[in-house]
Amino acid sequence: MRRAARAVLWLVVFGAGLVVAVILCVSARTFLVLWREPLPGDIQTSGSSPPPQLAFACELDTPHLQSLFANPEVISELKQLHAGISLSLIDFSAERAAIVRRLNDSGIAVTAWMALPREQGYYLNSGNEPEAANRFTDFEKWSGENGLRFSRVGLDIEPSLGDFNLAITGHWAHLACTLLGRCFDGRAVMAARSAYAALISRMEHDGYPVETYQFPFLADERKVHATVLERLLGIVDVRGDREALMIYTSFNHSMDSAMIWQYGPDAQVVTVGSTAGDPATSGRFGPLHWDEFSRDLIVASHFSRVVGVYSLEGCVQQGFLPRLTTMDWGRTVTIPAQANRSAIHMRARIQSVLWTLSHLVYLLAAIILTGALILIFRRGKARSRGVGA
Repeated sequence: MRRAARAVLWLVVFGAGLVVAVILCVSARTFLVLWREPLPGDIQTSGSSPPPQLAFACELDTPHLQSLFANPEVISELKQLHAGISLSLIDFSAERAAIVRRLNDSGIAVTAWMALPREQGYYLNSGNEPEAANRFTDFEKWSGENGLRFSRVGLDIEPSLGDFNLAITGHWAHLACTLLGRCFDGRAVMAARSAYAALISRMEHDGYPVETYQFPFLADERKVHATVLERLLGIVDVRGDREALMIYTSFNHSMDSAMIWQYGPDAQVVTVGSTAGDPATSGRFGPLHWDEFSRDLIVASHFSRVVGVYSLEGCVQQGFLPRLTTMDWGRTVTIPAQANRSAIHMRARIQSVLWTLSHLVYLLAAIILTGALILIFRRGKARSRGVGA
């Protein structure tokens, strides 16, 4: 009984020591990053001249897509903007082909956004590369049979839709077990990178430039040379001809365009958003309104000659397209100092957490060694007391 109680006590002490060690490492590394990083004041920047090329993402199902393009003004305004579309290919129907053909005939560049059926996870990740390869085979067949033209292929690399569903429905135990199972599987990361690199080579061999859509936090993982996000979330650090970082300020309106300013230097293409959702939403995750959206576009154009927009349907719903045709890209916008500092602090914390988790095995070893030394010291002290007695 005493041995069991002692074992439990040691486990509790070990767990507490690990938590304390992680917190100390994260705090210390965050402090060092911020100590080296000067905190800026207000930042003023203006848009590019000429304006960037806009690329609108659209992932409507086919009936809603038909309804969107039933309005002839949408294609007319896209032509005025010299904009392209990244169209999610959630089905290979004749109706979707007809819409692509209309865009082709109008001279609007269309990117084939590879999307899997929802039961296969929808987004591309380390768990469904074979399905992604098969999807590309089906895409080429469908495209050839319908005489469609695509300027490039887009790979949206995100966690499986199943992971999102587990989080939304509150199945945290199941989600935790899933993530834990991936946590120590470093070989799966290398295998996924190799498989997707081969798929990209195949796409390029077949004549399609390839762009990848990635979370901005992947840039933080690269800076600390970690693979934590790849292992936990199943995302894949692989690139095609160009990479777009999805820097959506709609997830934190209070941070203004500071997120774009901080992550923009790490991006080949900046994608802003989201414009989709109920414009009347006043919550933290509501869609961007016009002032926020136009500000984000101007800041993004500072870093990227192509600026992605998520999403076309949100822009149409909020009446943004006609306003974009007359937008003053040369105007100056201000990113507040507080927003910039918040973004810098956030990146420092993210990088510190990723670095610490990637070195967790060394922390475990250090704690075990420390515990063993304490145990040896205590036994030696007890023996010396026995001898003295």
